[in-house]
Amino acid sequence: MKNKKNTALKTTDGVSDPEIINPSSMLKFKSKRTKKLHTDTLVNGLLNQNITHLSRAITLVESTNAQHQQQANTILKHCLPHANTSIRIGITGVPGVGKSTFIEAFGTYLTAQKKRVAVLAIDPSSSLTKGSILGDKTRMEALVNDKNAYIRPSASGNSLGGVARKTRETIILCEAAGFDVILIETVGVGQSETAVHSMVDFFLLLKLAGAGDELQGIKRGIIEMADAIAINKADGDNQKAAKLAMLEFNRALHLYPQKNSGWTPKVSLCSALNNEGISKIWQEISEYLKLTKNNNYFDTKRTEQNKFWVLQTIENQLKSDFFNRSDIKKELENQLKLIETNKTTPFAAAEYILSLKFT
Repeated sequence: MKNKKNTALKTTDGVSDPEIINPSSMLKFKSKRTKKLHTDTLVNGLLNQNITHLSRAITLVESTNAQHQQQANTILKHCLPHANTSIRIGITGVPGVGKSTFIEAFGTYLTAQKKRVAVLAIDPSSSLTKGSILGDKTRMEALVNDKNAYIRPSASGNSLGGVARKTRETIILCEAAGFDVILIETVGVGQSETAVHSMVDFFLLLKLAGAGDELQGIKRGIIEMADAIAINKADGDNQKAAKLAMLEFNRALHLYPQKNSGWTPKVSLCSALNNEGISKIWQEISEYLKLTKNNNYFDTKRTEQNKFWVLQTIENQLKSDFFNRSDIKKELENQLKLIETNKTTPFAAAEYILSLKFT
C-alpha cells in the first residue's frame, strides 16, 4: 500500500440535504404541475386572456403526441369563431439585421398605442438537440415584461423557410386570446420565405446598408413578396450608406409589376436601437390595411391563405402517417442499410419504399 502524499488540499464533508418534513407535499406539487387540464378549462381560460392557459394550449398544438393533437384540434375548433381579428405581420431579414431589436422596439411602440401584441419568434433549431438556440425571450427583455405583450419562441425544426410547423394554429390561439397584432419573426437564413408569406397580411423585409445586401435584395423572390422594406441600423456613421441603399431599393421596386393588392411597396429608414422610424413603419402598415380592406384584397388574401393551409395540412398529415407506419419504418431501415453497403441506390430505395404506400 502506497503512502499518502502530503497535500495542502483538504476535503470536508458536504452539507447533507434537509429532510422533507412532508414528502407528500412534493408529490402534490408535482401532480399539480403535470395534471392534464380539461379542454373546456383551457378554452375558457384562453378566451379570458389567461396567458398560462394560452401557453399550455400552444404546447399541445406543437406536440406530436396523438392524444395531445386530438385535444389541440378540439381547442382550435372552439377558438376559431373568436379568431381572425388581428393584424398578422411577417418580419424577415438575414441574421444580424436586428430583427429581435426591431421587434422589441416595434412591439413596445404598439403596446404604448394600447395594442396587445403577440410575438411568434421562430428560432433556428440546433441540428443536434432540435431545440431553439437563439433564445429570443432573453433578447427582448423590455417586451417580455410588458403586460400587453406575449412572446412565444418556437424551434423551426425542419420546416421550410424557418417557420414552425404549427405557427398557423398558434396564430388562431393568440387571436382568440385577444391579441390585436401578431408579429411573426422568421429565421431568415436563405430558405424560402413563402411559408410565412402565406400566413400574414403584411410582409416586412429588414435590410442592412453597406453589407453587400443591396445587390442581393434586388433579386426576384423576396423583394416581390415584400410589402415594405425597412433599412435598419440607419444611425451614426451608417446614415449615408443607409440613404444610398434606400435609393437603390426604390429603383429596384420600380422594375416589378404592380401588386394585386394595388399597393406600392415603401422603403424607409429606421434605427431600432434608437427607436427612430418605428412610427413611420406602423403608419405605412395602417395605410396598407386601409387600402386592402377597401378594395376587398384583405379578405380575398385571407381566403386564399386558408385554402393553401388546407393543402399543406393534408400534405403534412400524409407524410406523418406514411413515416409512422411500422412496415415503412422497418423497410426504410433495411433500405438504408443496403445503401450503406452499396447494394442499392437512393432512387431505387425510394421507389421501393413508395411502392409500399398502397399495400
